Amino acid sequence: MSFPSLTPSSTASAITLTSTGSTSQVTSSLAIGYYTSSAAFKAGAAAQVAYTYKRLGGDVLDIEITAGNVYNHYEEAVLEYSYIVNLHQARNAIGSSLGGTTGSFNHKGEELTGTDTALKYPKFKFDYAFRVADRFSSEATVGGTEPIYSASFARVADKQDYDLQQIVETDAATTGKPYSGMVGNKRVKIRQVYYMSPRQMWRFYGYYGGLNVTGDMHNYGQYSDDSTFQVIPAWQNKLQAISYEDHLYTRTSHYSYEINDNKLRLYPTPDSVSPETFWFRFSIEDNNAFATGSYDSGLLGVNNMNTLPFENIPFENINSMGQQWIRRFSLALSKETLGQVRGKFGGSIPIPGDNVTLNASDLLSQAATEQSALREELNKQLDEMLYSKIAEVDKAMVDNTDAIVGKTPMKIFVG
Repeated sequence: MSFPSLTPSSTASAITLTSTGSTSQVTSSLAIGYYTSSAAFKAGAAAQVAYTYKRLGGDVLDIEITAGNVYNHYEEAVLEYSYIVNLHQARNAIGSSLGGTTGSFNHKGEELTGTDTALKYPKFKFDYAFRVADRFSSEATVGGTEPIYSASFARVADKQDYDLQQIVETDAATTGKPYSGMVGNKRVKIRQVYYMSPRQMWRFYGYYGGLNVTGDMHNYGQYSDDSTFQVIPAWQNKLQAISYEDHLYTRTSHYSYEINDNKLRLYPTPDSVSPETFWFRFSIEDNNAFATGSYDSGLLGVNNMNTLPFENIPFENINSMGQQWIRRFSLALSKETLGQVRGKFGGSIPIPGDNVTLNASDLLSQAATEQSALREELNKQLDEMLYSKIAEVDKAMVDNTDAIVGKTPMKIFVG
């Protein structure tokens, strides 16, 4: 039995892959057409035909796919590369982008608003941590974004109990208040009760009702009338100021209170010489988990990966490493299509004098393995380039440099 003479001119398949591609035919062959305006993409897609033809042995045996198939494989490979890179960048940027401006996209992944956001370096910020801390800041009365309102009520002689919820609801029903119309049946949270007192100046420096201290916390008056002056750290003054404010509201206020179900009880019972007006600060409770105070950032902005304003990466911005990954992934896609086509022939093709056994199952297996390996390879490399990983590498480099310098002998200066 003689072996058949096989050439690319075999008539076993009426459609075979050409040895070269044409940039003029790329645009009309693409299924999605995202990169049709990129001359560099069309040149790469045309060159992929020759690459696929050689890698699959087109000069030995016919390859039963068209150049149009290869163009589409190349576009899909570029989009897959863009998808994986954008997923990686989303992990870098999501924390600093929450609440930011979102983007609108069409069916091709083109951003309708904004310009090449995926190519921009996101400035690292503690935005997510700050948003979480906002609520704690409000509770600790050291800032935050939750609006805190104040209201007052006139004391009534010999009346000890006051319903602050009712006072706020009645007050909110009138116009002109910052919280007008905002309360309704919502519960308010009482944060502080106080009354106006003389200014602190006479208390701070006086012997009675004050702290009996100077700026360095040294007592005076008991042993000596002289004050001492020392250089003290700023944190000590901060702690002193906090202690002084707490002192005003406890030891020198002359009143204490308790609140139960937003009902205030004053101790001792006010009389005719008590302060005429008592004030209290409050916030309005809201079950909306996304409420952020006076601004709506986070309500309409970026809330997850889906709303990040990332578009597909422009082909011109993909470097040589990315383009080689795209070539290899495109080849794996071509193998997959070729395996599917050959599988329809039932395993063999009759030729004059014999049959040619087709390798459909081998092609499909290889294609699946190569695609999986390429995705894993790219993800692994990108994981090593997360900004958090880069910081770890920088830290290790600094630590290692310090260790090297620490082992370097120092010269002894002899004067």
